[in-house]
Amino acid sequence: MKFTDWLKPGIKVKRWVLFGMMGVIFIAFGLLEVAQHRFYNGYYKAFWIHLNLMGIFIIYIAITQGMKSIIGLINKGYLNVKLDSRKLESLMYEKRLLVKGPKLVVIGGGTGLSTMLRGLKYYTSNITAIVTVADDGGGSGDLREDLGILPPGDIRNCILALADTEPIMEDLLQYRFPDGRLKNQSFGNLFLAAMDGISNNFEEAVQKMSSVLAVTGRVMPVTLDNMVLKAKFKNGKIVEGESVIPEKALEEKTAIDRIFIEPEDAKPLPDALKAIAEADAIILGPGSLYTSVIPNLLVKDIAKAVKRSSALKLYVSNIMTQPGETDGYDAGDHISAIYKHVHESFLDYIIVNAGKIDKQLEEKYKTEGSQLVKIHDNKLKKLGVGVIEGDFVKVKKGFIRHDPEKLASILIETIMEKKLSFDRKKIIEYFYLSERLKQNKKIRE
Repeated sequence: MKFTDWLKPGIKVKRWVLFGMMGVIFIAFGLLEVAQHRFYNGYYKAFWIHLNLMGIFIIYIAITQGMKSIIGLINKGYLNVKLDSRKLESLMYEKRLLVKGPKLVVIGGGTGLSTMLRGLKYYTSNITAIVTVADDGGGSGDLREDLGILPPGDIRNCILALADTEPIMEDLLQYRFPDGRLKNQSFGNLFLAAMDGISNNFEEAVQKMSSVLAVTGRVMPVTLDNMVLKAKFKNGKIVEGESVIPEKALEEKTAIDRIFIEPEDAKPLPDALKAIAEADAIILGPGSLYTSVIPNLLVKDIAKAVKRSSALKLYVSNIMTQPGETDGYDAGDHISAIYKHVHESFLDYIIVNAGKIDKQLEEKYKTEGSQLVKIHDNKLKKLGVGVIEGDFVKVKKGFIRHDPEKLASILIETIMEKKLSFDRKKIIEYFYLSERLKQNKKIRE
């Protein structure tokens, strides 16, 4: 519709525009009178209130009637508005289905956690990611030192993993400046730091960024306290700083005995405890055992809440050992390390990789001091943990990662079989997930 067409008589839009302008004039006149004369008596006050209410009422009528006129023009074909009904219907159906998914709580940090979230978001929107804030290296460490904020890196990655954004937006937020004072700093980190600057606290900043990027589920820091990670080595030395712990372990040619946090009584977010209590399944990892997974369990009441929860409790083991952290560890050693720090066994199942990797890539990792995490069933049985194996290997840019789709599928199948199938109240979620698994399997094929 051309601009000149709006000036033609009979379309019933101009009258409501002019009517609305009259309402604006009433309000403006009332405010101007108050600014100039104030309130001399009760009659004048009543007049001013009446004038403004009239203006608001007139604007309301103008907007509602104007919208009706515009809708009428669309229906008559005067305005050409195109909506892809199939796409809109599909989007609405998709959102409704995701709401019916199980309540999942994932706890950890690092690349592994965000990788897993990319797969899980296709099965449910009821995801709560509880992310470590112990990072003090790289761009996150710089912002933590310069601005006094919690490290944004791991949280940024989780937000992007759950976000419904265009690829160009993700590329922008993951962009790292190559030179200058911002060298190696991520734009996404700066974005979250800016959000923190206009928010009451870091939790609110994370929520605002999640809202802007249309995140499926929730992402939250495990605590708002300035948490510092420390490690005691088996040679007796104590090292401070998440980023230097593996390096110092290699340098000292020793292993990590245990880790601890300061302050010891760091408080968790109330919403994190609530999500854990209401969860259908709690998933630990994947991620660095001592610097991404266990630190979350050391925050006050987090481990206690996990143990008390009736949720199915799963641990996703890393595919490869990590130099300076888990040298020579098998799957059972990972579980034992977790139990050592929380002083109690609580896991139901461990998800472990049974897939093989290319010999050349395996040799490359060996030269860096890393190898495939081995599975010793007898050791895991003694720990009271069920074993679920699968081929989760995916090579990306020369690095071994979990395949997000395969990992999410096995996790959802396990949750269906071990949790939802025994709960009559969850029968709808069970059938919904069954259909989702079938659909995603067809897509992959």
